[in-house]
Amino acid sequence: MTQRTKVQWTKEEGYAVITIDNPPLNVMSEAVARELGECVEEVAADGEVVAVIVTGAGTKAFMAGADIKEFPSRMKPGAAGAMSRELQKVLNRLDDLEKPTIAAILGYALGGGCELALACDIRIAGKSAQLGLPEIKLGLFPGAGGTQRLPRLVGEAKAKELMFTGDPISAEEALRIGLVNRVVPDDQVMEAAKDLAKTIASRTLVSLSRIKRLVDQGLERPLKEALEYEADLFDEVFQTEDVKEGVQAFLEKRAPKFKHR
Repeated sequence: MTQRTKVQWTKEEGYAVITIDNPPLNVMSEAVARELGECVEEVAADGEVVAVIVTGAGTKAFMAGADIKEFPSRMKPGAAGAMSRELQKVLNRLDDLEKPTIAAILGYALGGGCELALACDIRIAGKSAQLGLPEIKLGLFPGAGGTQRLPRLVGEAKAKELMFTGDPISAEEALRIGLVNRVVPDDQVMEAAKDLAKTIASRTLVSLSRIKRLVDQGLERPLKEALEYEADLFDEVFQTEDVKEGVQAFLEKRAPKFKHR
């Protein structure tokens, strides 16, 4: 693996853990974005990785936003747009990863950190976590996907309220509006994320990847067209080795041994 200083990943029992380590608050600098993108590409290419956890080092922040010290250099025509597109490219790659992704959120998940969490499939937050998009307080708005992913997840009205005010919300409020899937005690965030990753990793990637594709792409299609797409992929998955193994294991009353092909 490439030597990096701010983002690393490790491989455990069928899943990977990507950790952003940019103290004190794990902000999204240019270097972090670049290294995060490298890590995503590496876990995408690793055939032993079925699920991915994304988290921040320490207990203060999952990621507390962008590195505002880098903003002055972006205050010329085209520069901020280029930064936005680069960040979108990295988070789009994470979002498009054909492996289930879990954000393990401890502490602040603000601005770019909230956008990073939104690019994951599932979000698990500690009870003291705070989530939000405070860019409006700088005279800005979210530029790494927040204006698009947040309303798709929590609805137009609530997303607008969060972005118009810039005020963070608690983990419990995030759970209530559907921004996070689970809230657990702070000291159990990684345990909960790893338990879920292990469960997902015990399934077959040939179906997990198609489920993710069907949900993500199906939501952008008319229902009948999406159902046709579902039938096409359902037929496709029936031709895989893992479906044959899964059916045979069921008939033989044993646990399946999936090979992800």
